[in-house]
Amino acid sequence: MPDKLPLRRAYLYRLLALLMAMAMIAAACGGDDSDGGEDAGGEDDGGAQESEDLDEGEPQPGGELVYGLEAETNGGFCLMEAQLAISGIQVVRTIYDTLTAPNEDGEIEPNLAESVEPNDDFTEWTITLREGITFHDGSPLDGEIVADNLNAYRGQYKNAAGENIRSPALFIFVFQDIADVQATGPLEVTVTTKRPWVSFDWFLFGSHRVGIMGRSQLDAPQSDCANKLNGTGPFKLERWVVNQQFVAAKNENYWQTDEAGNQLPYLDRVIYRPIAEDAQMMNALESGQINALHTSSTEQMGERLRPLADSGDIELNESDAFGEVNYIMLNVSKPPFDNKNARIAVAAALDKELLIEVRGAGVGEPADGPFAEGVLGHVEDTGFPQYDVEAAREAAAAYEQETGQPLTFTYSFVTGEADTLTAQEYQTQWGEAGISVDIAPTGDQATHINRALAGDFQAIAWRLHPGDDPDTQYNWWYEGSPVNFGRIADPEINRLLDEGRTNPEGREEVYQELNRRFGSEVYNIWTSRTIWAVANAPEVNGLFDWTLPSGSGDNPGLGAGHQVTAAWIGE
Repeated sequence: MPDKLPLRRAYLYRLLALLMAMAMIAAACGGDDSDGGEDAGGEDDGGAQESEDLDEGEPQPGGELVYGLEAETNGGFCLMEAQLAISGIQVVRTIYDTLTAPNEDGEIEPNLAESVEPNDDFTEWTITLREGITFHDGSPLDGEIVADNLNAYRGQYKNAAGENIRSPALFIFVFQDIADVQATGPLEVTVTTKRPWVSFDWFLFGSHRVGIMGRSQLDAPQSDCANKLNGTGPFKLERWVVNQQFVAAKNENYWQTDEAGNQLPYLDRVIYRPIAEDAQMMNALESGQINALHTSSTEQMGERLRPLADSGDIELNESDAFGEVNYIMLNVSKPPFDNKNARIAVAAALDKELLIEVRGAGVGEPADGPFAEGVLGHVEDTGFPQYDVEAAREAAAAYEQETGQPLTFTYSFVTGEADTLTAQEYQTQWGEAGISVDIAPTGDQATHINRALAGDFQAIAWRLHPGDDPDTQYNWWYEGSPVNFGRIADPEINRLLDEGRTNPEGREEVYQELNRRFGSEVYNIWTSRTIWAVANAPEVNGLFDWTLPSGSGDNPGLGAGHQVTAAWIGE
């Protein structure tokens, strides 16, 4: 490792400049933007929640939860066609239920389903549904509607007129290993697969993207499907004013009760408000405009939320359990990142610990692979390049010698003040290794996703890969998949993904090998573990009290949102 003292001195100057810049931005604009997943990191105390939700007394019915989200879901909630980032998933969890869901141990369990069972070779799965569940319009949840939903997700459903009106461009590939889906009983669905599919039950959750819609929404034209929602969830759509608020009212006929037999949910309404600027969202919580929020900005956690929690003004829950990873996704199908030396240079030039100090208020842990601790496939050392400016310069020089071109590229990120500051810090560190970088904001989150989908980038800010079974990441990395945004085409990665999907034996070793392959080939620049926080006013209770039908606790991995079913308002 080179002597870091000159760089640390440079860090102090940059940190002072950044603090002055943020102060001026806050004075002029009233806040800074969310980090888009770039500046956050893993929990710095081993993933424990910073403070517990201090419920007192018996849950009280009534009241409203006004909840701040980092972005709007402009395209709507026709689930097969929706592009759902974390804010959209949080809304979806309020309106829809999934057939399965993960528990606090990271294991998948039945939810709407009473059971999900494979045959001996994992080529046939039988889904048995719970009795007595209805959609928001009163229609029943039965085998036929569930089979139709699953067929719609894979692009194989036709309405009564024989029209295939759902266009699940991405889910077609997610469910490409399904051969057939049939309702085989009033409350039974049988799914036949083209090959063994060991973790198929995880795909019925899909980070809560695979909700079950009622017939009126499933058969609706696209615009109505996106806006006229009909789920089985604890709340139902009351009204939605895009970019202002999404109001969901209590589902009086929800199918779950609490342990004492009281009807869930307790709240009369949940109101989601998109607030893109991080500091503005914090201001809204402090001023009482909202009484809860969800954020991955470690800058705000360290500088504002933790002090407010320490003073008793708010309650704060932080978690990196089963967490996502923040990273810079590289387009490896075109220059410069079709060259491994370019990838090594960019990786070795980044001081991730410094980034966490400068842009994450010191909160977080560096990452060197996609799988968090506790997730199948996690290893302590993936072989990913460590911070070494001289090694970065050498790799950049090797790239120039091989290609005849100096190493230069454009880094894209969600438009916002905090994101810009993070991009500038990246640019500075790469510059110290002699790498010339242009920084380019892409617009809002939806535009950012579309840019990635089109492959219109060289390096782009990204946050993904929550701690589900690693097979759920298959389509993100498999050659030819439309959501393989980085255009990875690696036969060894394909082989490992196929082995992990089809063979129930040795899956941990398979995914560890996959993790190391990402480390050695440097297809992405892993930066930090995502830590999510939910902050709420003291009168908000029960945000994490919901349990699965079995009585197991809900998964604490906040990267796929959380249920608000058991939330209540009271002193």
